[in-house]
Amino acid sequence: MQGLPVHGDTTTGIIETKLKKICQRYADKPRYVTLYDPHKRIPVYSAYTFKKTEGDRRVDYPWMYEPQLAEIDGNGNMLPFPTGYLHMKFEDSQAVLDDYSDVVLYERGHLNPDQHQSTPHDRAATYTLTNVVPEIREFNIGPWREYEERIRLRLNNFCRGTAFIVTGVTTRGNMIRRNNQDRVAIPEDVWSAYCCTDYDRNSPHDVRIRFPSHAALAKNAKEGNSVHEMPVQELEIFLKSNMDVDQNLQIFYDNCISPSPLPLYLQHTI
Repeated sequence: MQGLPVHGDTTTGIIETKLKKICQRYADKPRYVTLYDPHKRIPVYSAYTFKKTEGDRRVDYPWMYEPQLAEIDGNGNMLPFPTGYLHMKFEDSQAVLDDYSDVVLYERGHLNPDQHQSTPHDRAATYTLTNVVPEIREFNIGPWREYEERIRLRLNNFCRGTAFIVTGVTTRGNMIRRNNQDRVAIPEDVWSAYCCTDYDRNSPHDVRIRFPSHAALAKNAKEGNSVHEMPVQELEIFLKSNMDVDQNLQIFYDNCISPSPLPLYLQHTI
């Protein structure tokens, strides 16, 4: 299966064939791409274009689900969870709000965070359960939120062109259970990488060495959860030994060295 399709041609990568590629549509427009695991009921990664923002957080968007996964005819748009009965097809194919309602340790952690988007519609589109994973609360509101803000400021200030970000997880089999059933996989690690080929060549040295691309990796844990920044190639080596991926895995087309045309399905998301 093609994997990590962000920049230019899709690259070879993720092997697992049960995964579903979701074009995350909201209000009749594609917003970003998610590779989703319907069996673990979490995204493997979300890939998106970064939009310059002030970084303020909005919390009044409704949580949504993905009709595409439940094989219901429709126009492909994500939809708010209904207040009443949910057909079993939903629960079979994806996480539902009840999966997160009684878990004290975990929060819904965005892979494509609303602070990396600017328009109300782009932000609303991040509030789908197909874009979140269970993150330990201390990690989600601590090291990972600080990292997302650091990247927001770095790309706001020093990326001149378009920045692409891929954020994903690794799992080891731990699950959130509900009604005596394994429901939602708990990530072991959270990782992220960005690519911006058109950047400020006069930026300070400690910033310049983190362009055109850089990556990060952290444990989804209460302690020992600091975020380690690293070259993208170093992250790829880690993912090759900790995920079911092709040994030719490239997160970004051409290793983010040359500007490349976006694949068709991402051209409308800038």
